[in-house]
Amino acid sequence: MDSLITAAAQALAAGDPLGALDRVALRDDAPALALRAIAMAQLGDLVRAKALVRRAIRAFGPKEALAQARCIVAEAEIALASRDLGWPVKALDAARVTLQAHGDRVNAAHARYLHIRRLLLIGQLDDAQDNLAQLDPSTLPPALHATHELVAAGIAMRHLRSQAARAALARAKFAAQQSGIPALIAEVDSALRLLDSPAAHLISNGQARPLLLDDVEALLASTSLVVDACRFVVRGAGMSVSLSKRPVLFNLVRTLAEAWPEDVARETLIARAFRLKLSDESHRARLRVEIGRLRAALKPLANVIATKRGFALITHVSPDVVLLTPPVEEKHAAVFALLADGEAWSSSALALALGNSQRSVQRVLETLAAQGKVQSFGHGRGRRWMTPPVPGFATTLLLPVPLAGG
Repeated sequence: MDSLITAAAQALAAGDPLGALDRVALRDDAPALALRAIAMAQLGDLVRAKALVRRAIRAFGPKEALAQARCIVAEAEIALASRDLGWPVKALDAARVTLQAHGDRVNAAHARYLHIRRLLLIGQLDDAQDNLAQLDPSTLPPALHATHELVAAGIAMRHLRSQAARAALARAKFAAQQSGIPALIAEVDSALRLLDSPAAHLISNGQARPLLLDDVEALLASTSLVVDACRFVVRGAGMSVSLSKRPVLFNLVRTLAEAWPEDVARETLIARAFRLKLSDESHRARLRVEIGRLRAALKPLANVIATKRGFALITHVSPDVVLLTPPVEEKHAAVFALLADGEAWSSSALALALGNSQRSVQRVLETLAAQGKVQSFGHGRGRRWMTPPVPGFATTLLLPVPLAGG
């Protein structure tokens, strides 16, 4: 490897893409193409970076397996940054095996972290945690050590373990400062700000107040019966009932929890659960059926009793009932939660993360774009969607995770 290539690689490792381009910008040999691709990715030109890394893969050829493997890892990193989550996982794993076979343990670990970060984005937390446990960050350079702790913090936040997340971010900040890479330091600082932003609102006895993630964790460990409108779950006494696939029942229990300990009029319940402004006897009959289903679903946590004017929620195992709501109420909150990371997402990546069809997600995006809430750029498969994050709010509780009791 010549001196210019070595110097460019060192500049990239230090987070100096312009310094790297000064050395290789006019060269078209395979190593220079690969380094130019990484530099362009660091500068945010992901389309150009993707084209350059593919040229580098072709230029190296099959006889240079190690160099090709490094380029495949770089291509996967560019895809992750551009939220193109459909890139071939098998190709990345094959590249990791090649890197390990050639003794390049640092880039092999980097490939593993890319895979774990993809799992985290699409809500496969158990798989992400299992993969993370196989890596020892103490043997890695500071930049990868910081990445390890950022991923650990992300998993902890999704599992609502705020203290574990804070500890991981403290380690990530120390490692990022050791690396001296400004972008990595900024990423850690952003994650720390997220932990100190309201993650939800608590409604209890008619009063509302914001909660940090630490407060949400404490609430879920308390004796209260929690109706969680962020993840459509009713929790209490160490038990949980998921109503994520039963929206009518969840709308009913949410309305009852919001009014607790008072009852709710039948007309109000019909309007909230069935989205009807007027009610007749057929709607009241349907309400009785759905209330019966809700009673069955909530056993043994709670019961719903009839009153003179409607229904009321009573608890069997908790002294009180509280309602946990998203920091910002929005019809398509889960889409906003993903877009709030500030990156540009493809509709296919959003569909993969949300577990919905791509066409359904496209319809949502087109509706939001017509309302001026999101914007797109590019065309066809290169089209990306983004929106600035809601200032001062965390979206952790709206991100996709496996639900207990589902």
